[in-house]
Formats: sequence, structure tokens, C-alpha cells
Amino acid sequence: MASRSILKTDPETARAIDNEWTRQQGTLELIASENIASEAVMAAQGSVMTNKYAEGLPDRRYYGGCEHVDRVEKLAIERSQKLFHAEYANVQPHSGSQANMAAYFALLKPGDTVLAMSLSHGGHLTHGSPVSFSGRLFRFVHYGVDENSGRIDIDLVAELARTHRPKLIVAGASAYPRIIEFDRFADIAQDVGAEFMVDMAHIAGLVAAGLHPSPVPVAGVITSTTHKTLRGPRGGLVLAKSEYGDRLDKQIFPGIQGGPLMHVIAAKAVAFLEALQPEFTVYQENTIRNAKALAEGLLSAGVELVSGGTDNHMLLLDLRSQNITGKEAEKMLGEAGITVNKNAVPGDPLGPTVTSGIRIGSPAVTTRGMKEGEMKAIAALIADVIQHGRQTPDVILRTKRQVKEICDRYPLPVSEDER
Repeated sequence: MASRSILKTDPETARAIDNEWTRQQGTLELIASENIASEAVMAAQGSVMTNKYAEGLPDRRYYGGCEHVDRVEKLAIERSQKLFHAEYANVQPHSGSQANMAAYFALLKPGDTVLAMSLSHGGHLTHGSPVSFSGRLFRFVHYGVDENSGRIDIDLVAELARTHRPKLIVAGASAYPRIIEFDRFADIAQDVGAEFMVDMAHIAGLVAAGLHPSPVPVAGVITSTTHKTLRGPRGGLVLAKSEYGDRLDKQIFPGIQGGPLMHVIAAKAVAFLEALQPEFTVYQENTIRNAKALAEGLLSAGVELVSGGTDNHMLLLDLRSQNITGKEAEKMLGEAGITVNKNAVPGDPLGPTVTSGIRIGSPAVTTRGMKEGEMKAIAALIADVIQHGRQTPDVILRTKRQVKEICDRYPLPVSEDER
């Protein structure tokens, strides 16, 4: 049940909350950018901290009565710095996109040239898409992956950097299943006199656990979300070398945001503390193992994966050989109780609303306690739906029953009172 206060005040919203609880409990959440926050994180986010306006920074506010929100923001800053071994942190960005906006405004002037990963090859909207503020305000040049290997073409990155002499080089991706060699990007940036920034939103949890190379030693500015593999509340984070701190602070407030969301910052503080515990490293190890098990199961069933597998928490399925679009696969899998998202693949002939692929990830199912055996079973279910769901509708019904059996064995790790 939704809380009594919501039920009494707004039955319709309460019903939607209850229905979302039921959906999450009864489906396999394989969207790579989603996870399940702990009861403590959700409790902090739903706390009285939501009532407080606190424009400015700790000990430098434009409002009175900030002594307690100052404390919680200081905790979030200190813990994020310790977690990532960073000289500077700002925990106020409302989202990863806001974190990127602040970083760009601190490092660039409108019209400056930026080298970043193409959205169609695994980048992010804020890495220069023409429909994003980034592509509208700055001149982006894009690198991508080698379409045969599915891996970043680092030689192309170097060539484009020498040709276009960007003011900034951005590394990081939203749909790239392999290790990113940040040191090689840093060398290229140094060679052409560019600033170097990393958007590690997807892999932040892996970086925190020491299971992916950290960009902190080699990048001037690092942005991230606090959900995804980091398993905190939905929000953003900026880390940097100390020399960038003043510029970043001013761009976050008053540059692009007003009052910070103190209830979310409180939840970030809790999440960072959770990520500093030894259990968090075990969780990330299991996340990677589960992603590899999903990859092995899909490959053995004849499903093609971009780059042939994964090094992190996500996989990108190329469905062209299966004669099905990403949009169709997302719909059929959703009907079967498996939540994924359609996603472009390198060289995709279809548009972003249809696509030739889907992206899946292991963070949420790993949080629920599932292991490699369940991943092999899930991979078989995905392949069955993709390969036979259109011709044999009973496949979807059968899969839905099997999904429910798995979900019932691994309930959400949060009580109904905390939903």
C-alpha cells in the first residue's frame, strides 16, 4: 500500500504508486540505467529536507536556518570525494545532464569545438546531439566505434583531435559495453592542448568499486549521475581537480540552477556511505559477472552482441540478423515481463524511435540477489521471445509465467512501507 497520508489525500496518485510497486516487483528490470535504491536512500529522499530552501553552498547560503542541510551536504561532498579519491566535488546538480551543462559552461564559450562520442555509436544526448542544448550551443565533432569490432576507434579520436583542435574532449558513453581507456584519451587531449572531461554516469559504481579504470587521476572534470550502477537517488554529481572548483560552483549556482534539492542531497549522502562499504564492491563484482553470464547465454542462443560481449554492466544486442527491430523487441519483451529499451547500434539504418537493437543491463536484477544461473535462464527467455514471439504468441505468455516465478523468488529488497 502507498502511505496512508497519500491514500487519504490523493487516492489516484496512491493507486499509481501501488501499481508501480506491483510492476517493479513482477518484472525483470533490465534497463541498464536503472537500479533499486535502498530503503535508507528512499527514506532520506522522502524526508523533511524537502522543505528547506538552501541557495548557495554550505556555510555560504542566501537563506537562514541551513545549519542541518549544511551538515548533510558536507557529508555528501566528503563521502563522494573519499569514494572517488577526488580533490573537489559538487553534489547539487539535479541530473547528469545538469552536471554536463555546468561542466561545459565552466570549460567553454558558446561556439567552441568539442570532440565527443556520437549518440548513434553509444554516446549521450548531451554529448552534442542537435536536439540537446549541447549541440545547439557548441560545435561538436564526433568519434565512434569501429563497426567491425564494436570498440572505440582511438586512432580516429586522435586524428579528429589533430584535425579539429577541440577546446574540450569528452569521454564516456550511455551504450558502450567495454572498458574505456581514459589514459589514452588524456594523452590525446594533452597532445592537442584540449581540456579533458569524462562523463562516467553509467560506470560510476564500477569505478567506485575499483572494477573499471578511474578517470579521476587523468581528467580535469568528471560528471556522473548518482543512480544507475551507483544505486543512489536520481541526481547528478561533478568531481574535478581543485583548480576547477570555483568555476564549477559558480556555473551550478547561480549559473544554471537555483535552490538545491536538499532531500535528494541527503539521499546522495546515504548512497555514498553505502558505496563505501565492502558489500558494495561485492555487489559490483556480481553485477559484472551477471552481465557476462547474460552475454554468454545470448551468444549461445544465436543473438548477436555489439563488440561480442561486455566488460561492464551492460550489453547491446544487434537484432538485424533476427529480422526484428528494437521497437518490436522492446514491446514483446515488455509484454513478457522483461523491461528493456530500444537502442541504436553502430551503423544502424533505422531511426532512434525504431532502432535495430536493444540495450540491457544487470544492475537492478543483481540488487534483487539474482546470480549467474538466473542470468542464463533470463538470456534464454529473451532469445526465445526475440526469435519466436511474433510467430508463436504463446511464447510470450509462457515467458511471462516464468518471469513471475523468478521475480517471486527474488522480491524487491525494499519493504512495501518504503515504496
